Amino acid sequence: MEAIRPVPRTLLRDRAHAAIRDAIVAGELEPGAIVRDADLAERLGLSRAPVREAFSRLVDEGLLESKPQSHTRVTPVLAEDVRDAAAVVGAVHELVTRIAVARLTDADLDTMRAANERFAAAVRAGDVDGALRADDDLHHVLVRAAANRAAAATVARYTPLIRRLERRRFGEGGSCRSAGLHDRLIDACATGDTETALRVTADIWRGLEELADLD
Repeated sequence: MEAIRPVPRTLLRDRAHAAIRDAIVAGELEPGAIVRDADLAERLGLSRAPVREAFSRLVDEGLLESKPQSHTRVTPVLAEDVRDAAAVVGAVHELVTRIAVARLTDADLDTMRAANERFAAAVRAGDVDGALRADDDLHHVLVRAAANRAAAATVARYTPLIRRLERRRFGEGGSCRSAGLHDRLIDACATGDTETALRVTADIWRGLEELADLD
């Protein structure tokens, strides 16, 4: 498993959380898989304590479920959970966009364009992981510019639930959403057209809610 590997002994619980979360999103830890703190601690090169703390966070985030005195396992990918998460994340991204458009610099716009170029190239190459990373990088520019910590925390918490379904859908041969929506978003941001940027943002996240309806 590429995402499960030893980590430096700094911010151990955060790094354990990120490594296990990424393995779940990537499908390396499959839905229904039983996870054990001792096993993952050994593979991560950590003690069991930060892994247990990571498990607790992941249960709270909906990626793990725990039955006391029995087991902890990866949750199934449920359309209802994805729809709920997409609705919340979409609403937060609209908030972020409303705040961020007027704050974006030329460097921010260049970063968004570069991310979209990587996104389009990854889609053409069938590189699902690359496409999702580039998509995160593009939208993170707006999240960072908005500088709303509650919004950033909400996006970080619920986006992985959505990414699991996206990755599975595209891995099954489904089509990844077009980079054209990103182009429209970037153009609106570049001209300071907040209302158009909001409409495009709503279209992007509405599409993710509809992706869940395919299940």
